[in-house]
Amino acid sequence: AIGLLESGNLSDSFPSGDEDNTFTGNVDNEINGNWISAPTGSIHEARLKAKVKRRLRKNSSRDSGRGDSLSDTGDVVRSVVPPTSPKGKLLNRRSRMGKGRGLPKKGGAGGKGVWGTPGQVYDEDKVDVKDPNYDAEQENCVYETVVLPLDEETFEKTVTPIVQEYFEHGDANEVAELLAELNLGSMRGDVPMLAVSLALEAKASHRELTSCLLSELCGCVLTADDVEASFHKLLKELPDLVLDTPGAPQMLGQFIARAVADNILPKSFIDGYKGRVDCEYARAALDRAAVLLRMSRWTGLRIDSLWGSGGGQRPVNQLIKEVNLLLKEYLLSGDTVEAERCLRELEVPHFHHEFVYEAVIMVLESKGNRTLQMILQLLKSLCASTVITVDQLRRGFERVYVDMADLSIDVPCAYSLLEKFVEQSFDTGVIDKKLRDLCPCR
Repeated sequence: AIGLLESGNLSDSFPSGDEDNTFTGNVDNEINGNWISAPTGSIHEARLKAKVKRRLRKNSSRDSGRGDSLSDTGDVVRSVVPPTSPKGKLLNRRSRMGKGRGLPKKGGAGGKGVWGTPGQVYDEDKVDVKDPNYDAEQENCVYETVVLPLDEETFEKTVTPIVQEYFEHGDANEVAELLAELNLGSMRGDVPMLAVSLALEAKASHRELTSCLLSELCGCVLTADDVEASFHKLLKELPDLVLDTPGAPQMLGQFIARAVADNILPKSFIDGYKGRVDCEYARAALDRAAVLLRMSRWTGLRIDSLWGSGGGQRPVNQLIKEVNLLLKEYLLSGDTVEAERCLRELEVPHFHHEFVYEAVIMVLESKGNRTLQMILQLLKSLCASTVITVDQLRRGFERVYVDMADLSIDVPCAYSLLEKFVEQSFDTGVIDKKLRDLCPCR
Protein backbone atom coordinates (compact mmCIF):
# COMPACT_ATOMS: atom_id res chain seq x y z
CA ALA A 1 0.00 0.00 0.00
CA ILE A 2 1.23 3.45 -0.85
CA GLY A 3 1.21 5.96 2.02
CA LEU A 4 -0.13 9.39 1.08
CA LEU A 5 0.61 12.72 2.74
CA GLU A 6 -2.26 14.69 4.04
CA SER A 7 -3.26 17.78 2.06
CA GLY A 8 -2.23 20.11 4.91
CA ASN A 9 1.34 18.77 4.97
CA LEU A 10 2.36 19.28 1.34
CA SER A 11 4.52 22.37 2.06
CA ASP A 12 8.15 22.05 1.04
CA SER A 13 9.38 24.20 3.97
CA PHE A 14 9.64 23.41 7.60
CA PRO A 15 7.40 25.18 10.07
CA SER A 16 8.78 28.12 12.05
CA GLY A 17 8.24 29.52 15.53
CA ASP A 18 6.19 27.34 17.81
CA GLU A 19 4.71 25.17 15.06
CA ASP A 20 6.74 22.17 16.23
CA ASN A 21 4.06 21.51 18.89
CA THR A 22 1.25 21.40 16.31
CA PHE A 23 3.18 19.41 13.70
CA THR A 24 1.69 15.92 14.15
CA GLY A 25 1.34 14.77 10.55
CA ASN A 26 3.41 11.97 8.98
CA VAL A 27 6.07 12.74 6.40
CA ASP A 28 6.63 10.09 3.72
CA ASN A 29 9.61 9.79 1.38
CA GLU A 30 9.71 8.30 -2.06
CA ILE A 31 12.42 5.65 -2.65
CA ASN A 32 12.64 3.84 -6.03
CA GLY A 33 9.13 4.99 -6.90
CA ASN A 34 7.64 3.65 -3.68
CA TRP A 35 6.32 5.87 -0.88
CA ILE A 36 7.51 4.95 2.60
CA SER A 37 6.99 6.57 5.94
CA ALA A 38 9.94 8.67 7.29
CA PRO A 39 11.15 7.96 10.82
CA THR A 40 9.80 10.31 13.43
CA GLY A 41 13.26 10.96 14.97
CA SER A 42 14.80 12.26 11.70
CA ILE A 43 11.94 14.73 11.27
CA HIS A 44 12.50 16.10 14.74
CA GLU A 45 16.23 16.55 14.10
CA ALA A 46 15.62 18.37 10.83
CA ARG A 47 13.19 20.68 12.57
CA LEU A 48 15.79 21.58 15.24
CA LYS A 49 18.50 22.28 12.65
CA ALA A 50 16.20 24.58 10.69
CA LYS A 51 15.37 26.47 13.84
CA VAL A 52 19.02 27.02 14.69
CA LYS A 53 19.82 28.12 11.13
CA ARG A 54 17.12 30.76 11.25
CA ARG A 55 18.53 32.08 14.52
CA LEU A 56 22.00 32.27 13.00
CA ARG A 57 20.78 34.14 9.93
CA LYS A 58 18.95 36.55 12.18
CA ASN A 59 22.10 37.45 14.14
CA SER A 60 24.60 37.20 11.30
CA SER A 61 25.28 40.95 11.11
CA ARG A 62 26.15 41.13 14.79
CA ASP A 63 28.03 37.87 15.23
CA SER A 64 29.64 37.59 11.82
CA GLY A 65 33.13 37.61 13.29
CA ARG A 66 32.59 34.94 15.90
CA GLY A 67 32.86 31.99 13.54
CA ASP A 68 29.85 30.00 15.02
CA SER A 69 28.89 26.70 13.41
CA LEU A 70 26.59 23.76 14.00
CA SER A 71 27.62 20.33 15.13
CA ASP A 72 26.03 17.12 13.95
CA THR A 73 23.77 17.16 17.00
CA GLY A 74 22.51 20.70 16.26
CA ASP A 75 24.53 22.44 19.00
CA VAL A 76 26.24 25.77 18.36
CA VAL A 77 30.03 25.40 18.33
CA ARG A 78 32.33 28.42 18.63
CA SER A 79 35.20 28.19 16.22
CA VAL A 80 38.76 29.19 17.13
CA VAL A 81 39.57 30.49 13.67
CA PRO A 82 40.64 34.15 13.32
CA PRO A 83 37.87 36.77 13.10
CA THR A 84 36.33 37.26 9.66
CA SER A 85 34.79 40.72 10.19
CA PRO A 86 36.24 43.68 8.25
CA LYS A 87 37.55 45.18 11.49
CA GLY A 88 39.25 41.96 12.43
CA LYS A 89 40.94 41.81 9.04
CA LEU A 90 42.30 45.33 9.45
CA LEU A 91 43.81 44.54 12.83
CA ASN A 92 45.29 41.28 11.63
CA ARG A 93 49.02 41.76 11.00
CA ARG A 94 49.50 38.43 9.24
CA SER A 95 49.87 38.12 5.50
CA ARG A 96 46.59 38.26 3.59
CA MET A 97 48.04 36.17 0.78
CA GLY A 98 47.65 33.00 2.78
CA LYS A 99 51.34 32.29 2.48
CA GLY A 100 54.32 32.42 4.78
CA ARG A 101 54.82 31.26 8.35
CA GLY A 102 52.35 33.61 10.01
CA LEU A 103 55.00 36.23 10.88
CA PRO A 104 54.23 39.97 10.95
CA LYS A 105 54.10 41.69 7.58
CA LYS A 106 57.39 43.19 6.35
CA GLY A 107 59.21 41.94 9.41
CA GLY A 108 57.34 44.33 11.73
CA ALA A 109 58.17 47.39 9.63
CA GLY A 110 54.89 47.76 7.80
CA GLY A 111 52.65 49.20 10.50
CA LYS A 112 51.27 52.69 10.75
CA GLY A 113 53.85 55.23 11.89
CA VAL A 114 56.73 52.77 11.58
CA TRP A 115 59.90 54.13 9.95
CA GLY A 116 61.41 50.75 9.17
CA THR A 117 63.07 47.77 10.76
CA PRO A 118 65.45 48.39 13.66
CA GLY A 119 68.90 49.35 12.43
CA GLN A 120 67.77 50.27 8.95
CA VAL A 121 69.62 53.24 7.43
CA TYR A 122 67.98 55.20 4.63
CA ASP A 123 69.97 56.67 1.80
CA GLU A 124 69.44 60.23 0.61
CA ASP A 125 66.60 60.59 -1.83
CA LYS A 126 67.77 61.22 -5.35
CA VAL A 127 66.21 64.17 -7.08
CA ASP A 128 64.24 63.20 -10.16
CA VAL A 129 64.86 65.82 -12.83
CA LYS A 130 61.82 64.54 -14.74
CA ASP A 131 59.54 65.35 -11.83
CA PRO A 132 57.04 68.07 -12.88
CA ASN A 133 57.68 69.85 -9.54
CA TYR A 134 61.45 69.82 -10.01
CA ASP A 135 63.08 73.26 -9.82
CA ALA A 136 66.79 73.48 -10.58
CA GLU A 137 67.12 76.82 -8.74
CA GLN A 138 66.05 75.30 -5.40
CA GLU A 139 68.48 72.39 -5.53
CA ASN A 140 71.32 74.30 -3.79
CA CYS A 141 69.16 76.49 -1.53
CA VAL A 142 70.15 76.93 2.13
CA TYR A 143 67.29 77.65 4.55
CA GLU A 144 67.97 79.72 7.68
CA THR A 145 65.79 81.15 10.42
CA VAL A 146 65.38 84.89 9.96
CA VAL A 147 65.00 87.03 13.11
CA LEU A 148 63.52 90.43 12.39
CA PRO A 149 65.36 93.45 13.83
CA LEU A 150 63.84 95.02 16.93
CA ASP A 151 62.08 98.34 16.71
CA GLU A 152 62.22 100.94 19.48
CA GLU A 153 59.15 99.73 21.38
CA THR A 154 60.03 96.05 21.16
CA PHE A 155 63.64 96.78 22.08
CA GLU A 156 62.70 98.44 25.36
CA LYS A 157 60.23 95.67 26.30
CA THR A 158 62.78 92.95 25.53
CA VAL A 159 66.03 94.37 26.91
CA THR A 160 64.68 96.00 30.10
CA PRO A 161 63.80 92.66 31.80
CA ILE A 162 67.23 91.30 30.86
CA VAL A 163 69.01 94.21 32.56
CA GLN A 164 66.76 94.06 35.62
CA GLU A 165 67.40 90.34 36.04
CA TYR A 166 71.12 91.04 35.72
CA PHE A 167 70.86 93.33 38.74
CA GLU A 168 69.72 90.26 40.69
CA HIS A 169 72.16 87.55 39.53
CA GLY A 170 75.11 89.67 38.30
CA ASP A 171 76.10 87.24 35.51
CA ALA A 172 77.34 89.34 32.57
CA ASN A 173 77.93 86.26 30.39
CA GLU A 174 74.24 85.36 30.53
CA VAL A 175 73.30 88.87 29.42
CA ALA A 176 75.78 88.65 26.52
CA GLU A 177 74.24 85.33 25.40
CA LEU A 178 70.70 86.70 25.54
CA LEU A 179 71.61 89.83 23.59
CA ALA A 180 73.50 87.78 20.99
CA GLU A 181 70.29 85.85 20.24
CA LEU A 182 68.45 89.09 19.42
CA ASN A 183 68.68 90.97 16.15
CA LEU A 184 69.36 94.38 17.67
CA GLY A 185 70.05 96.03 14.33
CA SER A 186 70.17 99.80 14.58
CA MET A 187 69.18 99.61 18.28
CA ARG A 188 72.50 98.05 19.29
CA GLY A 189 73.92 101.41 20.35
CA ASP A 190 71.00 101.97 22.74
CA VAL A 191 71.91 99.03 25.02
CA PRO A 192 74.41 101.05 27.15
CA MET A 193 72.00 103.97 27.25
CA LEU A 194 69.15 101.80 28.56
CA ALA A 195 71.40 100.08 31.13
CA VAL A 196 72.74 103.38 32.50
CA SER A 197 69.25 104.91 32.61
CA LEU A 198 67.99 101.99 34.72
CA ALA A 199 71.07 102.13 36.96
CA LEU A 200 70.56 105.83 37.72
CA GLU A 201 67.33 104.94 39.53
CA ALA A 202 68.85 101.90 41.29
CA LYS A 203 71.32 101.36 44.11
CA ALA A 204 75.06 101.99 44.13
CA SER A 205 75.72 98.26 43.84
CA HIS A 206 73.58 98.14 40.70
CA ARG A 207 75.54 101.02 39.20
CA GLU A 208 78.75 99.08 39.86
CA LEU A 209 77.22 96.05 38.12
CA THR A 210 76.24 98.26 35.16
CA SER A 211 79.81 99.53 34.76
CA CYS A 212 81.09 95.94 34.82
CA LEU A 213 78.42 94.92 32.30
CA LEU A 214 79.42 97.64 29.81
CA SER A 215 83.04 96.56 30.12
CA GLU A 216 82.11 92.90 29.45
CA LEU A 217 79.79 93.62 26.50
CA CYS A 218 82.23 95.90 24.72
CA GLY A 219 84.02 93.75 22.17
CA CYS A 220 81.65 90.77 22.02
CA VAL A 221 78.22 92.40 21.64
CA LEU A 222 78.98 96.13 21.48
CA THR A 223 81.68 98.18 19.81
CA ALA A 224 83.50 101.23 21.14
CA ASP A 225 81.47 103.37 18.72
CA ASP A 226 78.21 102.01 20.20
CA VAL A 227 79.33 102.94 23.72
CA GLU A 228 80.44 106.41 22.66
CA ALA A 229 77.17 107.05 20.81
CA SER A 230 75.18 105.98 23.90
CA PHE A 231 76.97 108.45 26.17
CA HIS A 232 76.39 111.22 23.61
CA LYS A 233 72.65 110.49 23.78
CA LEU A 234 72.72 110.37 27.58
CA LEU A 235 74.30 113.84 27.76
CA LYS A 236 71.57 115.18 25.47
CA GLU A 237 68.78 113.63 27.55
CA LEU A 238 70.12 114.79 30.93
CA PRO A 239 67.41 117.47 31.33
CA ASP A 240 64.77 114.73 31.23
CA LEU A 241 66.74 112.36 33.47
CA VAL A 242 67.14 115.04 36.15
CA LEU A 243 63.36 115.17 36.58
CA ASP A 244 63.35 111.59 37.93
CA THR A 245 66.87 111.51 39.38
CA PRO A 246 68.15 114.88 40.65
CA GLY A 247 71.69 113.52 41.05
CA ALA A 248 71.87 112.25 37.47
CA PRO A 249 74.61 114.70 36.27
CA GLN A 250 77.07 113.65 38.98
CA MET A 251 76.31 109.93 38.53
CA LEU A 252 76.60 110.17 34.73
CA GLY A 253 79.96 111.89 35.17
CA GLN A 254 81.10 108.93 37.30
CA PHE A 255 79.89 106.52 34.59
CA ILE A 256 81.93 108.43 32.00
CA ALA A 257 85.04 108.41 34.19
CA ARG A 258 84.64 104.67 34.84
CA ALA A 259 84.20 103.96 31.12
CA VAL A 260 87.37 105.90 30.29
CA ALA A 261 89.25 104.01 33.03
CA ASP A 262 87.99 100.68 31.61
CA ASN A 263 89.19 101.68 28.10
CA ILE A 264 85.74 101.34 26.54
CA LEU A 265 85.49 105.10 26.00
CA PRO A 266 88.27 107.15 24.38
CA LYS A 267 90.12 109.70 26.51
CA SER A 268 89.31 112.37 23.92
CA PHE A 269 85.59 112.02 24.67
CA ILE A 270 85.61 114.75 27.35
CA ASP A 271 88.00 117.01 25.42
CA GLY A 272 85.68 116.96 22.43
CA TYR A 273 83.01 118.84 24.41
CA LYS A 274 85.22 121.70 25.61
CA GLY A 275 83.66 125.04 24.71
CA ARG A 276 80.72 123.40 22.95
CA VAL A 277 78.35 122.59 25.84
CA ASP A 278 75.31 124.78 26.41
CA CYS A 279 73.37 122.53 28.83
CA GLU A 280 74.30 123.12 32.47
CA TYR A 281 73.56 119.50 33.39
CA ALA A 282 75.83 118.13 30.67
CA ARG A 283 78.55 120.56 31.73
CA ALA A 284 78.26 119.36 35.34
CA ALA A 285 78.55 115.71 34.25
CA LEU A 286 81.65 116.36 32.12
CA ASP A 287 83.28 118.42 34.89
CA ARG A 288 82.65 115.60 37.36
CA ALA A 289 84.25 113.05 35.02
CA ALA A 290 87.27 115.31 34.36
CA VAL A 291 87.85 115.86 38.09
CA LEU A 292 87.74 112.13 38.87
CA LEU A 293 90.19 111.33 36.07
CA ARG A 294 92.61 114.01 37.30
CA MET A 295 92.36 112.68 40.84
CA SER A 296 93.14 109.17 39.62
CA ARG A 297 96.31 110.47 37.94
CA TRP A 298 97.50 112.73 40.73
CA THR A 299 96.28 111.08 43.95
CA GLY A 300 95.97 107.47 42.82
CA LEU A 301 92.18 107.33 43.20
CA ARG A 302 90.92 103.93 42.05
CA ILE A 303 88.23 104.55 39.48
CA ASP A 304 87.45 100.83 39.27
CA SER A 305 86.05 100.95 42.84
CA LEU A 306 84.24 104.24 42.36
CA TRP A 307 80.80 102.84 43.13
CA GLY A 308 82.01 100.45 45.80
CA SER A 309 81.08 96.80 46.00
CA GLY A 310 77.53 95.94 46.84
CA GLY A 311 76.28 94.18 49.93
CA GLY A 312 77.16 90.52 50.09
CA GLN A 313 80.03 90.92 47.64
CA ARG A 314 82.17 92.54 50.33
CA PRO A 315 84.25 90.52 52.81
CA VAL A 316 82.87 90.03 56.30
CA ASN A 317 85.83 91.78 57.92
CA GLN A 318 85.23 94.87 55.83
CA LEU A 319 81.54 94.89 56.75
CA ILE A 320 82.39 94.65 60.45
CA LYS A 321 84.75 97.61 60.15
CA GLU A 322 82.09 99.70 58.38
CA VAL A 323 79.51 98.82 61.06
CA ASN A 324 81.88 99.89 63.83
CA LEU A 325 82.67 103.11 61.99
CA LEU A 326 78.96 103.81 61.56
CA LEU A 327 78.31 103.35 65.29
CA LYS A 328 81.23 105.58 66.29
CA GLU A 329 80.07 108.34 63.96
CA TYR A 330 76.58 108.10 65.43
CA LEU A 331 77.88 108.40 68.98
CA LEU A 332 79.67 111.59 67.97
CA SER A 333 76.83 113.19 65.98
CA GLY A 334 73.71 111.65 67.52
CA ASP A 335 71.94 111.82 64.13
CA THR A 336 69.68 108.77 63.92
CA VAL A 337 68.45 109.68 60.40
CA GLU A 338 72.01 109.72 59.05
CA ALA A 339 72.80 106.43 60.81
CA GLU A 340 69.71 104.84 59.29
CA ARG A 341 70.66 106.07 55.81
CA CYS A 342 74.20 104.70 56.14
CA LEU A 343 72.88 101.34 57.33
CA ARG A 344 70.56 101.13 54.33
CA GLU A 345 73.41 101.96 51.95
CA LEU A 346 75.38 98.99 53.23
CA GLU A 347 72.73 96.79 51.52
CA VAL A 348 73.26 93.88 53.89
CA PRO A 349 69.88 93.23 55.56
CA HIS A 350 70.99 89.67 56.28
CA PHE A 351 73.94 91.07 58.29
CA HIS A 352 72.03 93.46 60.54
CA HIS A 353 72.44 91.05 63.46
CA GLU A 354 76.12 92.05 63.46
CA PHE A 355 75.05 95.70 63.82
CA VAL A 356 72.93 94.80 66.88
CA TYR A 357 75.75 92.70 68.34
CA GLU A 358 78.37 95.45 67.93
CA ALA A 359 75.96 98.05 69.37
CA VAL A 360 75.35 96.03 72.56
CA ILE A 361 79.07 95.27 72.92
CA MET A 362 79.77 99.01 72.62
CA VAL A 363 77.33 99.65 75.48
CA LEU A 364 79.05 97.08 77.69
CA GLU A 365 82.54 98.43 76.97
CA SER A 366 81.64 102.11 77.40
CA LYS A 367 80.31 101.69 80.98
CA GLY A 368 78.46 104.99 80.59
CA ASN A 369 74.80 105.92 80.68
CA ARG A 370 75.07 108.29 77.68
CA THR A 371 76.16 105.52 75.31
CA LEU A 372 73.43 103.23 76.67
CA GLN A 373 70.70 105.80 76.06
CA MET A 374 71.94 106.71 72.56
CA ILE A 375 72.22 103.07 71.44
CA LEU A 376 68.79 102.34 72.92
CA GLN A 377 67.31 105.30 71.02
CA LEU A 378 68.99 104.15 67.78
CA LEU A 379 67.73 100.56 68.07
CA LYS A 380 64.23 101.78 68.85
CA SER A 381 64.25 104.03 65.76
CA LEU A 382 65.61 101.31 63.49
CA CYS A 383 63.06 98.76 64.72
CA ALA A 384 60.19 101.23 64.32
CA SER A 385 61.21 101.91 60.69
CA THR A 386 61.63 98.13 60.08
CA VAL A 387 65.20 98.62 58.92
CA ILE A 388 66.17 95.97 61.46
CA THR A 389 63.76 93.04 61.57
CA VAL A 390 62.68 91.19 64.70
CA ASP A 391 64.63 88.13 63.62
CA GLN A 392 67.87 90.05 63.15
CA LEU A 393 67.38 91.85 66.48
CA ARG A 394 66.80 88.58 68.31
CA ARG A 395 69.81 86.95 66.70
CA GLY A 396 72.06 89.87 67.70
CA PHE A 397 70.99 89.73 71.37
CA GLU A 398 71.34 85.94 71.49
CA ARG A 399 74.91 86.21 70.19
CA VAL A 400 75.69 88.60 73.05
CA TYR A 401 74.13 86.15 75.55
CA VAL A 402 76.33 83.32 74.26
CA ASP A 403 79.55 85.38 74.44
CA MET A 404 78.95 86.77 77.93
CA ALA A 405 81.40 84.35 79.54
CA ASP A 406 84.25 85.72 77.42
CA LEU A 407 83.08 89.33 77.62
CA SER A 408 83.01 89.26 81.42
CA ILE A 409 86.77 88.58 81.44
CA ASP A 410 87.49 91.95 79.82
CA VAL A 411 84.52 93.77 81.43
CA PRO A 412 83.93 92.45 84.97
CA CYS A 413 80.63 94.32 85.35
CA ALA A 414 79.32 93.11 81.98
CA TYR A 415 76.47 91.04 83.50
CA SER A 416 75.04 93.94 85.49
CA LEU A 417 75.34 96.32 82.56
CA LEU A 418 73.66 93.79 80.24
CA GLU A 419 70.79 93.25 82.68
CA LYS A 420 70.25 96.99 82.90
CA PHE A 421 70.32 97.45 79.12
CA VAL A 422 68.02 94.48 78.50
CA GLU A 423 65.51 95.69 81.09
CA GLN A 424 65.37 99.19 79.57
CA SER A 425 65.10 97.69 76.08
CA PHE A 426 62.08 95.71 77.24
CA ASP A 427 60.50 98.78 78.86
CA THR A 428 60.84 100.81 75.63
CA GLY A 429 59.42 97.97 73.50
CA VAL A 430 62.60 97.12 71.63
CA ILE A 431 62.61 93.45 72.72
CA ASP A 432 59.85 91.14 73.98
CA LYS A 433 59.48 89.33 77.29
CA LYS A 434 60.78 86.03 75.92
CA LEU A 435 64.06 87.60 74.80
CA ARG A 436 64.37 89.46 78.11
CA ASP A 437 64.00 86.21 80.09
CA LEU A 438 66.84 84.64 78.13
CA CYS A 439 69.30 87.17 79.53
CA PRO A 440 72.02 85.29 81.46
CA CYS A 441 72.89 86.06 85.07
CA ARG A 442 76.17 85.61 86.90
